[in-house]
Amino acid sequence: MERIAVTGATGMIGAALVREALLKGTEVYALVRKDTPKLARLPREADGLHLVTFDLTDAKSIETLPEKLPPCDVFYHLAWGHTGSARNASVFLQAENVDTCLAVLDAAANAGCRAFVGAGSQAEYGPKDLPVISPDTKTDPATPYGAAKLAACHLSRMLAKEKGIRWVWPRIFSVYGIYDKPSSMVASSLEKMLHGEPTHFSPARHRWDYLFSEDAGRAYYAIGERGRDGSIYCVGSGESRPLIEFLREMAAAAGVPLSGVGDIPYKDGQQPRNLAADITSLTADTGFVPEVSFAEGIRRTAEYKNSLIDK
Repeated sequence: MERIAVTGATGMIGAALVREALLKGTEVYALVRKDTPKLARLPREADGLHLVTFDLTDAKSIETLPEKLPPCDVFYHLAWGHTGSARNASVFLQAENVDTCLAVLDAAANAGCRAFVGAGSQAEYGPKDLPVISPDTKTDPATPYGAAKLAACHLSRMLAKEKGIRWVWPRIFSVYGIYDKPSSMVASSLEKMLHGEPTHFSPARHRWDYLFSEDAGRAYYAIGERGRDGSIYCVGSGESRPLIEFLREMAAAAGVPLSGVGDIPYKDGQQPRNLAADITSLTADTGFVPEVSFAEGIRRTAEYKNSLIDK
């Protein structure tokens, strides 16, 4: 790829994607909010990086996007409003994200971009207890966030077909890293461990799948470069383990004993879930294979957070 555009470029996956693209010699147009405090996440002095002021909540900013962008090989739309711990607080706010996704795709096509890569979620599948979840697994979202992501998936695919551009929809499972949202289980628990604060967990028998943010950035770059038109891909490590194993590695990275497992009992009748991404088609089509183990990724994350504590 010679040139890409990225919304959500200062987010955890967006920043990793930008860095991966620059390492590959790809020119990047990073769409960022004016005066965002997260610009330090991007390599500002890097050759090939262009910052474009962009506001996802401003219809005029989206409409005028074709005036700010040259034609790009791939337009990555990673930005999504109303996330974090309150992401399921309002059906109407999540519905706004669907409209915005379509408006951004339309603007990207009008700018001459040849492909659109969205940011789906495992929440589109709803609660599942399967050995693996694949792109073909039945979708049955149980939250406004998951329903909005699924609606954006279907409608953006139709719009991309109308516009005559390639469309790919990665569904993100559990990604962690140094820029993770503070509300995530990994980020919030690791923070407590590093500060010597008590932690509280379920019995942690359910199986989970975690992918380091740098690997997620590599996956997204590969999807944009080689993903097949009309495809949905599960983005994860492809391996699941009991959650307690991840918790032990987090505690080891923080240098503290693991505590609090079982403090939050499973609800009556609740069965431990299994969340594992089937990345078979992702690997076959793009060649992506995760490189960073959870132990190594969480060590790097703890090291980064410790450097902030030291300051």
